[in-house]
Amino acid sequence: MSARPEAGGDSEDHGPYDEDAPATDTDGGGEALARPLPGPVRARVVEYGSDVLSGMRAGDLPPPLRRVARFEPRRRARLAGPQIAAQLETDGAFRDRVAERVEQVWPELAEGLRSGVVPPAADPVAVAACAYLLRPKGWPDIIEDVHRELERQSSAKEADEAAEALDAARRELDETRHGHQAELERLRSQIRAQRTEITELRRKVHTERQRAREATERASRTLADTTERESETARQVSTLESENRRLRSRLANAEAQVENARRAVRAGRNADEARLRVLLDVLVDASHGLRRELALPAALDDPADLVAETEQQRRVSLGGLPDDDPGLLEHLLTVPRVHLLVDGYNVTKTGYGTLPLADQRTRLMNSLKGLASRTKAEITCVFDGADVDTPPVVAPTRRVRLLFSAPGETADELIVRLVRAEPPGRPIAVVTSDQEIVTAVRRAGARAVPSTIFLRRLEAHG
Repeated sequence: MSARPEAGGDSEDHGPYDEDAPATDTDGGGEALARPLPGPVRARVVEYGSDVLSGMRAGDLPPPLRRVARFEPRRRARLAGPQIAAQLETDGAFRDRVAERVEQVWPELAEGLRSGVVPPAADPVAVAACAYLLRPKGWPDIIEDVHRELERQSSAKEADEAAEALDAARRELDETRHGHQAELERLRSQIRAQRTEITELRRKVHTERQRAREATERASRTLADTTERESETARQVSTLESENRRLRSRLANAEAQVENARRAVRAGRNADEARLRVLLDVLVDASHGLRRELALPAALDDPADLVAETEQQRRVSLGGLPDDDPGLLEHLLTVPRVHLLVDGYNVTKTGYGTLPLADQRTRLMNSLKGLASRTKAEITCVFDGADVDTPPVVAPTRRVRLLFSAPGETADELIVRLVRAEPPGRPIAVVTSDQEIVTAVRRAGARAVPSTIFLRRLEAHG
């Protein structure tokens, strides 16, 4: 059973126990209340009755309360308070059951009430609720005393609250007065400052008016001087225009003389140029005849640029280190005049095959440029041209050459042709992990380098 004085409150209507309802006596030995129960006492009685309903069997429940007995105790006391209060007032058996439970919870309080002694330290609300349920002799007087005590406490609380409110109002008034006094002092000082500023502004206005009159006088004098100067300038302009016309006439005559001189020079130059062209044609014809006589080639280019079909020739071997040796590539790049051929897609798909093909090509070419600048080796990178409609135009780069295989030709075939196009004796290394290319270039005398070793070399010096 709960003994919370705040439970239930006095915010709800409790049916027969409304404060305007007359007091009744159904089983009080002829004793009755002079006025309704106080709100807190009425809420406490309802709470006790609600707690007893939770422990009763279904057959022992009063019929009017059987439906609300299924509610949770707090919800039952809140929603079914009027029904519980009415049942306690009219049903002596139910009230006795609640009184028995109260006597079990508060045995000292119940014994004191029956003996006519109210414990002075007991909660007045609990005392009144127990007196109403137990109904000892003189119980209406006990409830009436509690009622008067609660009214006294309520009046004292209201008086304290009013006193506190009055003190707060007085403090607020004092603060407002102080604030108004400070604001008044601030406004007065502001007015004094503004008056001083107004006096200063008046003095400045007087000074500016004097300066304005002086400026007006200077402007009048300047306007007169300007008018006189404009007249003088007009006369000078007229004189200059006459001189200008005379000079233009002389310039026209000079330009005519210059043009005549140019025509004479062009005529002489044309004759000299004609003689020079004849001499140049004779020299060109003589050089062509000499080239045919000596069977010289028409131009001198690197063999890899020509990519010409030539007869397979034996080359100088780049042996000495196994293919899986980490220092193989460093050794090859130190050989003078070495030509490094790179199988582009074989390298990029081994190292970063998840990128788009264009990004793979760009990344590899940037790495090759750095490698060529450090080693001074000639590098040719070959890509399969079948995956692009038009091979991208790449600006020529010193020591790095970019080639795409032609339609109908694979990058493997182009690499083999590049190896065979080199002259005998030049060291050649081919970077690839494709075993078919490795076999073909070895037969042609080149050295194969695995793509993984090449990638490690690029990453180490990236």
